[in-house]
Amino acid sequence: MTGHPDMAAGVRAPANGAGAAIVAEPAMAEVFADRAARAFPGWSGRPFRDRRDCLNRAAALVAARRAALVQAMRAEVGIAARFAEMNVDLAVEMLEEAAALASRVEGQTLPPAADGTLSLCIRQPAGVVLAIAPWNAPVALGVRAVALPLACGNTVILKASDLCPGVHLMLGGILAEAGCGDALQVLASAPEASADVVERLIARPEVRRVNFTGSTRVGRAVAEACGRRLKRCLLELSSKSAALMLADCDQAAAVESVLYGAFLNGGQICMSTERLIVEAAIAEEVVARLAARAPELAARPGWCDAAIGGEAARRLRGLVEDALARGAVLVAGGEHGGDPAAGPVILDQVDASMRLHGEEVFGPLLYVQRAADAEEAVALANGTDYGLVAAIFAGDTARALAVARRLETGICHINGATVQDRAIVPFGGCKLSGYGRFGGMAGIEEFTELRWLTLPLPAAGAAAAWNDI
Repeated sequence: MTGHPDMAAGVRAPANGAGAAIVAEPAMAEVFADRAARAFPGWSGRPFRDRRDCLNRAAALVAARRAALVQAMRAEVGIAARFAEMNVDLAVEMLEEAAALASRVEGQTLPPAADGTLSLCIRQPAGVVLAIAPWNAPVALGVRAVALPLACGNTVILKASDLCPGVHLMLGGILAEAGCGDALQVLASAPEASADVVERLIARPEVRRVNFTGSTRVGRAVAEACGRRLKRCLLELSSKSAALMLADCDQAAAVESVLYGAFLNGGQICMSTERLIVEAAIAEEVVARLAARAPELAARPGWCDAAIGGEAARRLRGLVEDALARGAVLVAGGEHGGDPAAGPVILDQVDASMRLHGEEVFGPLLYVQRAADAEEAVALANGTDYGLVAAIFAGDTARALAVARRLETGICHINGATVQDRAIVPFGGCKLSGYGRFGGMAGIEEFTELRWLTLPLPAAGAAAAWNDI
């Protein structure tokens, strides 16, 4: 692998040599906004079947270029091979689902008023959408940022990640080849110019919606810029996903799911399992299972080999050192000194006094917290500022469902890993993990305007209205 987030020195060419990335100065934001605004009447006015066919062609092209997209992701940001492949497969599903939803932008007819006037509620495209995609799952999340807005009839400016502009420009080329034309603009900038570029784009009156996937720190800045201009935004932000193991669970199956959720792509997924909260009655056995299985799974080629270095590595080492100094126990990773940058680490006996309890990990580091019972497990799970994903492992599914309803997350899986995604689901979180939902009918609500229109019937009209005064 030749690249990872800490090695990015600017905008680079795609790994497959498909052309140099465009380096946009902040002033170029105006050009992109103008171009997207000019394309809006034509794109929004096309029959839904044209947009559907375009997105289906894009899905076929992404599938056909799977190997090239995987190679580009591996080269630019060093994500694990298996996760890169999953990225492409999910992107194909997202494009196909967005194509199907192009015909589902539906309205409603309300009962007529006393004078016979009809009220029509219609959904129509909002305008230009600014989409800001991250580096860690660049194909799937790049597609998620643009596909449904395009299906709804909006035009889109995709602000490419500073760390993988080549991948996002490849996506832009694929969608252009599929027939989107100027409906999608992909803008790449040098890292030092990105904040200015985004601020300028949000300030443009043509930009009516913003979606952002990334850290809570940057998401807060995006939300503040949108709030000053009263623009609606969709934010999918940081997380501290917890898996809860209740005493009656299938321990072997639960441990496999937890390890998968914690260490796929080196834990660099928004849904990654960072915390395992286990009932005390089974804690010793569960920790022993983790210690036995973690090294075997971590060694699986192409599964947990995401690149981690520089500042990210220093931060992860600091979290481990702080936890160990405060009484945590090293369960796995001792063979490389408990350094998450060198391989997966599991810690036991973590409590709220440690930095791990409050900070997002975003790396191959899982920690265990012990709860006396399900009540305490729920309190521990809800005891952070984040709320994206949770998982519950239990034999009694009715009890698990009752626990799930009490968790403060946008998503919860019962007897399944935290790392799951489907194109049709309403994906998003609460608290500092963001607001709004990508996917399915919920996504249509995010990227359209709901309007009320009235239509007087022949017997009604302006004269009748004046007579009622």
